[in-house]
Amino acid sequence: MTRRVVVSGGGTGIGLATAAAFAADGDQVVIIGRRTEVLKEAAAKLNTAHSADLVSFATADLSDATQAQAAVEAVALHGPVDVIVTNAGGNVAWGDDGTPAGVAEAYRANFEANVITAVLLTEGLLPYLRRPGGRIVHLSSIAALRGPGSYGGAKAALHAYTYELAQRLGGDGVTVNAVAPGYVEDTEFFGGRATPEFVKSRVDQTLVGRPGTPAEVATAIKYLASPEAGYLTGQILHLNGGAMLGR
Repeated sequence: MTRRVVVSGGGTGIGLATAAAFAADGDQVVIIGRRTEVLKEAAAKLNTAHSADLVSFATADLSDATQAQAAVEAVALHGPVDVIVTNAGGNVAWGDDGTPAGVAEAYRANFEANVITAVLLTEGLLPYLRRPGGRIVHLSSIAALRGPGSYGGAKAALHAYTYELAQRLGGDGVTVNAVAPGYVEDTEFFGGRATPEFVKSRVDQTLVGRPGTPAEVATAIKYLASPEAGYLTGQILHLNGGAMLGR
């Protein structure tokens, strides 16, 4: 059965790999992000690869309530939604100036980028989510368990939201889970910080001796979103190559 899938942050990295994984199954995918040209290029690439008009896009800063509502309305025009993947975000405040104002700004920035974006999109789409059978998957991070502070705290807040939503929607046959990756290559996450020395330090923390890939994270998301995963809800799936054990 063809499903409708919404992926925020779908223009690059894990979001793009996730959109590609669903499109490969013939699903209709809407990718959402802030950069129109990036989204347009991503959608065109995937549609060309599958010789079909499977992927569309909506431009929105999902931390802004007005833009989030506009994106929700654009998605809702085309019918019910089967899967919501909230991948928008990242560590947008790597540091601060040490002042109370600077620390507050860093925490606010990461909370808005990682939590508000997920909450506004999810809550907006809930009236259109298929029941039973709907699936929600949030993107967390290994940082939720070990920091850094403002980014890790924001991702930890997503865990609480995941648990609350799972309880709220379980009776409707909707599952809610999160994936928490460790170090993943081929993303824009670290930008210029991803020097060879930095990458080696992250890889050395794993047991498998290599970084993860966006496609591997997408595979985990796709499983959590599958009809076969209907008994799996309210969970955080850690995908970190053994960099952190037993969580």
